[in-house]
Amino acid sequence: MNRVVITGFGVASPIGNDEETFLKNLKEGNHGFGPITRFDASQTGITLAAEVKDFPLEKYFIKKDTKRMETYSLYAIYSAFEALKMSGIDTEQEDMERFGVMIGSGVGGLGTIQDQVLKMDAKGPARVSPMFVPLAIVNMAAGNVALRIGAKGICISTVTACASGTHSIGEAFRNIKHGYSDVIIAGGAESCINKIGISGFAALTALSTSEDPQRASIPFDTKRDGFVMGEGAGVLVLESLEHAQKRGAKILGEIVGYGATCDAYHMTAPSPDGEGAARAIKEAIKEAGITPADVNYVNAHGTSTQANDKAESQAIETALTKNAYVSSTKSLTGHLLGGAGGVEAIASLLAIQHQFIPPTANIQEVDPEIKANIVVNEAKETPVNYAVSNSLGFGGHNAVICLKRWED
Repeated sequence: MNRVVITGFGVASPIGNDEETFLKNLKEGNHGFGPITRFDASQTGITLAAEVKDFPLEKYFIKKDTKRMETYSLYAIYSAFEALKMSGIDTEQEDMERFGVMIGSGVGGLGTIQDQVLKMDAKGPARVSPMFVPLAIVNMAAGNVALRIGAKGICISTVTACASGTHSIGEAFRNIKHGYSDVIIAGGAESCINKIGISGFAALTALSTSEDPQRASIPFDTKRDGFVMGEGAGVLVLESLEHAQKRGAKILGEIVGYGATCDAYHMTAPSPDGEGAARAIKEAIKEAGITPADVNYVNAHGTSTQANDKAESQAIETALTKNAYVSSTKSLTGHLLGGAGGVEAIASLLAIQHQFIPPTANIQEVDPEIKANIVVNEAKETPVNYAVSNSLGFGGHNAVICLKRWED
């Protein structure tokens, strides 16, 4: 079996589009929430979102690219290029038939679907764009990344709602571990801050109706009332240890475990006892070959909904010990849906590299029913050797990865 290491990452997020900015805001607990600017949201009942700001489109794209690719694909490609640059991989020197891409998305080109359906309804089927299908389908973040870099190995887009990014990383880990690939670019991407995206989640009462950015996404707080919609992408370069060492790569961290389960309980609600999520955590640490007491940090799914946070806390209590510090970086980034797992894997990696626990920001009172060891409001400097990152999706999907600090 191959050991699987991380040699690069790239991020497009509401709190930064480069390592330095993202890390600074993660440490300082600076959120990325503000009024929705992408459309007039006044009739939705929702005021705030976590939009990607100052996206450096010109770095890798020309104007025509925005017509031929949906925004979530642009975020994925940008993050993949940034991750490749950090990794130092020269694709000219690689066996690209053993170089894969696994980038998930929960919804894909939802903005295109919205706009083209309205156009068809108003002007007739003949006016639907010939680019509708390639813009809208969920697999095109992975497909476009592979096309751009010439990756001819496995190319898959996992679609498991909000667990998509973590499932993609976990499946890439297993693929390399068992020898099918040398390198895989893995993560998640999403861009659903549009009228139908906000309206749909608002109809589920899943979104926070707060107008105060300081009290909108407050996971584990007694007064939490839903999540803030985020957007962006998080992408890792995963390699077999042998491949990374052969080319003299700088190793940032190691993935050592993966758990994937299903609640089989409800379409949108988690099992109240967190049983499915607990099993996924246990699977990940079992594969890692460690004990529950070895886990120092849990990057929780932590959506700031009443049902999720209570069930996930129960899952963490069941699977781990109270020594594990817990936080939800969705208090800073909002919820990136299928892109969440990629961005949160990067947050977990940075926590390991820089030996700190990111805070759960803007908490006034932790819900007394939540017994997990929540780090609130300020980052905590502490040794972090193992971190677990949880993602839980509608449909009962649970995905957990376990990351380890790199040691020669």
